[in-house]
Amino acid sequence: MEIDRRSEDAHDLVVKLHRYWEWGRLLPKDADKYTVDLVRSRPDAIEHVDHDKRLWRRVYPPTGREGLIPVAFVFADTTEAKVANTVAVLEEAGRRYWASCRYDCLYREAVTARDYRQAVPVVVTTLEQLQEHGAGAAVWRRLGRTTEQTLTDALDNPDGHALYRAQEARADAQDKQRRAAEREAQRPVCTRCGRKFTDERWEEITVHRTAVRAGDKSVCGPCRADDVARQEAAAEAARLAAAAPEPEDDPEPNRSRGWFRRRT
Repeated sequence: MEIDRRSEDAHDLVVKLHRYWEWGRLLPKDADKYTVDLVRSRPDAIEHVDHDKRLWRRVYPPTGREGLIPVAFVFADTTEAKVANTVAVLEEAGRRYWASCRYDCLYREAVTARDYRQAVPVVVTTLEQLQEHGAGAAVWRRLGRTTEQTLTDALDNPDGHALYRAQEARADAQDKQRRAAEREAQRPVCTRCGRKFTDERWEEITVHRTAVRAGDKSVCGPCRADDVARQEAAAEAARLAAAAPEPEDDPEPNRSRGWFRRRT
């Protein structure tokens, strides 16, 4: 919590916010070598390091929300106009530190949720409001929002990770349905009986190692089985015919005719 009695310029508060943000991105001194090397490899690598492995988690317990440790600016002994001006500077010049961003995901058009994981939640109020209504009242305004809320509501992210998971799951299910419909529209139809090919038969005629033995690729599995059965039956008949013994020749073809020869 920062209590400002207008002894600091608004841009000085932005500098403080920047320092809080940077501190939330530090690793502890005993971080493992792999994590240290990863963070040194590129400027944004720290964003891929879980918060439990960062320094701030050695000092503060988990917040139960996305993002870094929240910061509260409480303004005292000042006017509403000066408070509004200071908040406007914090929102504009400090946006890099408190604002969420879009999720980098496969379904960007379907996902409207915001990513708060690398942001510092910043809430503002006045000392006069706290004295009059108490810290549990709706006297807190979070940067980026327009209304005053209770502290719990101000720190919650209704458009954050929970919404992201729901939207991503819904988009993924819709994408699977779309791809399944597209695949079904391309499913071959048997030219003989009119039935659609099964997945097994479809794969059989398209995969190279089985396509060479798939026979007539325009017929479905049952019709192909009928073709195979007919071919096997014909082959078996030919085999039996070839194995049958041929009739023997008569060794004395004119012998019987001599028995009935008329005497002259």
